[in-house]
Amino acid sequence: MVDTPYSVLKKTPARYRTVHFQQIKEAGGKFAMLTCYDAMTAAIFDDAGMETLLIGDSLGNVVQGQSSTLGVTMEDMITFSKAVVAGTKRAFVLADLPFGSYEASVQQAVESGVRLVKETGISAIKIEGGVEYAPHIKALTAAGVAVVAHTGFTPQSEHVLGGFRVQGRQDDAAQRMVEEALALQEAGATMLLMEMVPADVAGAVDKALTIPTVGIGAGNATTGQVLVWQDAFGLSQGRVPSFVKQYANVGDVLSKAATQYREDVLKAEFPDADHSF
Repeated sequence: MVDTPYSVLKKTPARYRTVHFQQIKEAGGKFAMLTCYDAMTAAIFDDAGMETLLIGDSLGNVVQGQSSTLGVTMEDMITFSKAVVAGTKRAFVLADLPFGSYEASVQQAVESGVRLVKETGISAIKIEGGVEYAPHIKALTAAGVAVVAHTGFTPQSEHVLGGFRVQGRQDDAAQRMVEEALALQEAGATMLLMEMVPADVAGAVDKALTIPTVGIGAGNATTGQVLVWQDAFGLSQGRVPSFVKQYANVGDVLSKAATQYREDVLKAEFPDADHSF
């Protein structure tokens, strides 16, 4: 595992837990999160020192090729979450409750959350929505399920929100988001993720909370940052969100390698004597 001098923790934990992110928040530090969907990639990110891995319902887009996250099922989340957990040693692993698995009632949310944790070994679930889901978070926490709340732009509500739009630009947005965040914290959320929120609004929320915050398109005042790994490392094709910094072009490397492999096969240059019995 790669350790860095930038961590505020005195010692890298054997396994990251909620208490460690609370310590990072209180010390004014930062932590990194990436999405992940399989064991091999999870092992690479874990070895790189990634503190947190998220099995996002974004798998609907980047793994299954769907146009939105709405078609992702509990069975999908269980399958991919098991794979990520199997590939990690230190990272804190959390997963989304998918659309349709928690909205109907507090009981449905608890049953879904308990199932996802019990059947996969993840450490927390993430639930989209505002203060209306405070009762769900409170009940999940009472049932022993750690919850990361998700506000700002919530992809599962894209049809209600009118598409992928920055949230919190109204004059009273900061105050309303702070009030909502405090309610979610009071309900028991262990972290708060904010997506596509103006940086100053996200900063005001982070300052008001005692729990860690995570941003995606929300400026750098949050305690943690998360990106979809295929966006950040150049595997996604098509439009990439403007808030994404691309650290590599994995897609180009794969394309060149696949092209070379095919050429070698067609020219009968592979397998050669070194790769035959």
